[in-house]
Amino acid sequence: MTEFKIHTIESAPEAARGTLEAARQKYGFVPNLLGELASSPPAVKAYVTLSDLLGQTSLNAVEQQVVLVAASMANGCHYCVAAHTAGLKTAGLADDQIDALRSGRPLADSRLDALGAFTTAVVEQRGWIGDADVERFLSAGYTREQVFEVLLGVAMKTLSNYANHIVATPLDRQLQPFAWEATTA
Repeated sequence: MTEFKIHTIESAPEAARGTLEAARQKYGFVPNLLGELASSPPAVKAYVTLSDLLGQTSLNAVEQQVVLVAASMANGCHYCVAAHTAGLKTAGLADDQIDALRSGRPLADSRLDALGAFTTAVVEQRGWIGDADVERFLSAGYTREQVFEVLLGVAMKTLSNYANHIVATPLDRQLQPFAWEATTA
């Protein structure tokens, strides 16, 4: 397998160092994903920018993380499911609901369940979802604006999930409690 460097702030290209330092200040460490993306300063900046933009949407913190976990599960990304499980805990989703989401069981909150299902459909069908999928999402109380906000989260996860697949990103020590492996049918 081709190996990729996980950059530290010191080893990263100069143009990526500020992004990694901001991540260290935000999370208390530089996540391996960002250390790898730092090989391309525009790539690491794009990921962080997409994350910041998702934070500006009308989706609340739990909803944002549901989108990110559902997209990452649909893409089979062990790293991002773990990272955004930590985000769900921080955002306040109950452990039993986190477990349900991570195992593909329905969530007790039907609105969140519809959000996860819509996100999964978008990823699995590569955006070619039908009117019925959109109508179920809207009927759950979401808006047309939020259709595009889900797409923003999916775009963010496409970048990171694919990067993690290519480079086989190791899970950070801080994310080990949230480890997840894809199951096959």
